[in-house]
Amino acid sequence: MPSPESLPAGYSLVAFCSSFGRLAILCSRACNQLHNRGATPSVSYFSFATLKESRERILDLRRLYLAAEGMAFTMFKRISTSTAYSAQTKFNLRLAAFALGLMALLGLVAASAYSQTTAPTTSSTPVSRTTKAINYRRSGTTLRVLFHGTDLMQQAGGEAKVENKGKRVEIDAKFEGLEDATKFGLEYLTYVLWAISPQGRAVSLGEVQVKDGKAQVKAISDMQTFGMIVTAEPYFAVTQPGDEVVAENTLDAANGGETIEARYELLARGVYSSSNTKIENAIFGIDRKTPVELFQARNAVRIARNAGAEKYAGPSLVKAGGQLQSAEDLYRQKRDKKMVVADARDAVQTAEEARVISVKQKAEEEAQAKVAAEKAAAEAREAKARQDATDEAKRRADAEQARQAAEAAKADAERLRAEAQKAAADAAKAKEEAEKARSAALADQQAALEQKRAAEADAVMARAAAAKAEQEKADLRAQLLAQLNSVLQTQDSARGLIVNMSDVLFDTGSYTLRPAAREKLAKISGILLAHPGLTLQIEGHTDSVGTDEFNQRLSEQRAGSVLDFLAQQGVAEPSITSHGFGKTQPVASNDTVEGRQKNRRVELVVNGEAIGGTSSK
Repeated sequence: MPSPESLPAGYSLVAFCSSFGRLAILCSRACNQLHNRGATPSVSYFSFATLKESRERILDLRRLYLAAEGMAFTMFKRISTSTAYSAQTKFNLRLAAFALGLMALLGLVAASAYSQTTAPTTSSTPVSRTTKAINYRRSGTTLRVLFHGTDLMQQAGGEAKVENKGKRVEIDAKFEGLEDATKFGLEYLTYVLWAISPQGRAVSLGEVQVKDGKAQVKAISDMQTFGMIVTAEPYFAVTQPGDEVVAENTLDAANGGETIEARYELLARGVYSSSNTKIENAIFGIDRKTPVELFQARNAVRIARNAGAEKYAGPSLVKAGGQLQSAEDLYRQKRDKKMVVADARDAVQTAEEARVISVKQKAEEEAQAKVAAEKAAAEAREAKARQDATDEAKRRADAEQARQAAEAAKADAERLRAEAQKAAADAAKAKEEAEKARSAALADQQAALEQKRAAEADAVMARAAAAKAEQEKADLRAQLLAQLNSVLQTQDSARGLIVNMSDVLFDTGSYTLRPAAREKLAKISGILLAHPGLTLQIEGHTDSVGTDEFNQRLSEQRAGSVLDFLAQQGVAEPSITSHGFGKTQPVASNDTVEGRQKNRRVELVVNGEAIGGTSSK
């Protein structure tokens, strides 16, 4: 920076101010960069690196202010005492020094005000955005699709190979230039690749796991026309994209292809805000070496709670909390990282289900409240209309009485004329009242129609709930069948799920369980204990060899041995019964060795309301 002594005579204001141009630009850029961060220095928006950078910029501004203040003071002093300049030059130099001091002071005020700014309240209203959907309907073709970064991350890029396999489309996408997702706020921990249909439906293609700024995602979609975007998300299992879009697809012109404009909705960042919890402690805790999947699980449970899952989806939130605690315990015990990641991802998915349920339930409540408010307002308007009609009728009646009293003394002709006028007025009044009655009838009819529609809507919801309950029973029955079948041969029947224990699991001619039988029954008991409310009927059967009395007793003893062992394993005895049927219920011919071996068996009939059946005793 030149000193006042080095300036030539007649040095203009513009030439002198240009000597301080870099200082002014540095102050301006620092303030703009701080402002462009969103004026939100709270921990819920910046990453740790961003917070550190912001503090350093504020300190730089304050140091610049002190330096500028000293230079301005020195210039004023030297200009005032120096005789080497003309009066006009001295005036210009004084004005330049004053402008420099004012500029530094304003920069300090802006930095101080910024450092004290609190985070503004964010909105959770969905936002709309458009992207290019590409047509991949030609079977057997492969298109090369490019990705470019948005304004949020301009250096991001990538490409994808999209191949149509007939009924499905395979995607192999590679990305580079991706920064850590926490730059958008501590609630953002990962990226997700989405497919957007021309109608605006968003489907997750998978998590974009960044390592050294690069990532690769392989996915399959049943859509034939779609666009692709990458968004920063709080966890991998989100069901709708957020508004932090960092990359979008573009079609490589050399490959041809058809593009369609697709408009879709994004969740605003307020959905994942820290309105109820402090994000830093809720997600990261103290140990920063924790796997990112565990961070996502903590974040997902926090967001589900903020969405009201404790009120609307309590069981799902409790389940997610249990899965998260299991992952925390495994990590604390330094168990295999794959086990920690598996439990953490289960917690994320369960928490997202709880959040979605909560959002839907809350929306239904708000809709019902709105309908009730509108109904109350309509009733109030109707009551006011009736009151206004009554008041008007009374006013007309009073006016008519006054008119009749004033003309009572008139001649008979006038009286007849007055009576004719009164008759006309009565007819008009009757017509008005009839019109009012018709309006009231129409209003009542409309109200009845609305009530009918509401009743029909309630009936539809009730049928949907019943269908859902039946589907859940069928799903649980299929799950239980698969679990039992993995231990012993199991088949589904009208009586229930029948688990078959062959004769080889007992000592010959005895009811003593072999070790292999005990091992399998232990697994069966574990499955039953995991599904409370089930009933179990144990049925013993034999072949036709031996006397009826011996076969009957052996079948009862074998069924009893199984019952006793399951009771020892913790299965509730009131839910278990045993019966022996001897040789009376063969499933194959007793004339062959193979048939007799099939007939020597113990069957476990699993039933219960939880899987769509009733106890069969």
